[in-house]
Amino acid sequence: MTLEQGQLWKKGDDYIRITQWARLSIEYKLMKDPATKEGTLHHLSKKEFCRFLKGATLVVPPSAADSLIEPESSSAPIGIQDRVEDLH
Repeated sequence: MTLEQGQLWKKGDDYIRITQWARLSIEYKLMKDPATKEGTLHHLSKKEFCRFLKGATLVVPPSAADSLIEPESSSAPIGIQDRVEDLH
């Protein structure tokens, strides 16, 4: 999993949102409730932040979760099924 600005993570009872992603450091907001967006800003190196995130789970927004569901399709890759039908 790669870190990206705007990601929301849940660790225990806390939520962690990456607010600023830089080459060597991460600024994040530690919140109790992500809906209120109230919390405290913190700054860590990427290495420290990755250690801090250990055991946390990425919270996927409902709209993004819907896009992860793939539509039903044949088992053959696109284009292959057409060629198979042409041979019959």
